[in-house]
Parts: sequence; C-alpha cells; structure tokens
Amino acid sequence: MTKIGLLGGMSFHSTIDYYRSINEHVAAVRGGHASAEIVLESLDFAAVRRQQVEGDWDGAGRDLAAAARRLQDGGAEVVALCTNLMHKVAPAVEAALDVPFLHIADAVAEAAREHGWTRLGLLGTRWVMAESFYADRLATHGIAVVVPDEAQQLDVDRIIWEELTLGQVEDASRSRYVEVIEELREQGAQAIVLGCTEIQLLVDGRHTDVPLLDSVAAHTRALGRMAAGLVTT
Repeated sequence: MTKIGLLGGMSFHSTIDYYRSINEHVAAVRGGHASAEIVLESLDFAAVRRQQVEGDWDGAGRDLAAAARRLQDGGAEVVALCTNLMHKVAPAVEAALDVPFLHIADAVAEAAREHGWTRLGLLGTRWVMAESFYADRLATHGIAVVVPDEAQQLDVDRIIWEELTLGQVEDASRSRYVEVIEELREQGAQAIVLGCTEIQLLVDGRHTDVPLLDSVAAHTRALGRMAAGLVTT
C-alpha cells in the first residue's frame, strides 16, 4: 500500500469526496476491512481565497508548498492537490517535494485516452478556463482544449464561487451549465472536463448526454490505484 498525502480544504466539500472515493477504491480492490492510508492537510479556504482575489499567487504557492512538505514529513509517499484551480501553483508544490506529485490534469488525460478523446471542453473557475496552465498540461498529452466564451466564463465562475463552494446547488445554475456544455459540443468537444472539484455536485450524466469527464473521479481513481498498491510511485 502507498500512503497518500491529500492537500485539501479548497473547498472541504470536494475534499470529502476525495477521502471517500480513494477509500472506496481500496476497499473494492483489497476487500474485507481494507482502507487507504491517508495523511490529510486541510487548509483554511478563506485564507487561500483571499490570496486568489488579491492575486497573491506567489504567497499561495509558498503556503501550499509548505503544507505539501508537511504531508511528506508525515509519511506521505505521493502528494495530491484536491483542487483544480490551485494547480496554477503546482510547480511550487512539486519543487518542495522529494516524493511524487500526482497532477490532476495528468489523471484527466489518462481518463481521456481510455475513451480516445483528443478534444475536450473545459469548465472551471475563470483562471482555469482563461489561462493556459491547465490546457498546457493537457496539451503535453496530445489533448486540445476548447473553453466557453467570456460571458459564459463569467457565469460558470460566479456559480462556482457564489454557490457550489458554499455547498449550494441551484436548478437554474444547472440549466445554465447544461447550455454551456451544449455549446462546447458544438465547438467540437468530444467530452467536457468538470475542471473544478465542486462541479460534480451540480451536473452529471443525468443532466446531459454529452460525455462528462469528472476531474475528481479521474484523480481519485489514480490515487486509489496507488493507495491499493496496483501502481507504484
């Protein structure tokens, strides 16, 4: 078994999904009372959110790197960041570690390859959609990305921050997301990456026939395989 280090709390709603899903993978593989060996460092999201709003990405990188190092010092043999957006500072986190770091976009790319998808629509916070750090990582795996237009990005981003990260799920917001998903399909997207770890709270396969690639599911499956000893770090 590989001990997993989770850097979470951004938000805690999705970190709960990480903990549960990784343990479910291990239980399914190993049977009986088996569960994952996990070290969790859960940050105060209010402090991280202030850094985001103020554009203090250097400070956020230092803080997340220090937290990742604490996970390593606590015995973690691989570290994962339980958020898509904060992979913006993934280079700082990786540089602080002597153990492997499992990037969420790498897990997404692996899942896409299994389906033969090479052109993905991307939903997430404004930074994830408008900046290149996420799309560039997918591009290293030969995957092209299409994103919503500026007005749609504003709606997608607002719903994340004003509703989903606060645990609120609204029908009107679900309808808006489905509209955006349909437009991404019209742009040639073969599937849609739910590139914020809260979006799966709002939309899933019951709400659209466009294939959805849940970043949390992809990430936790890869981590669960590591935790169960099916993949070595």
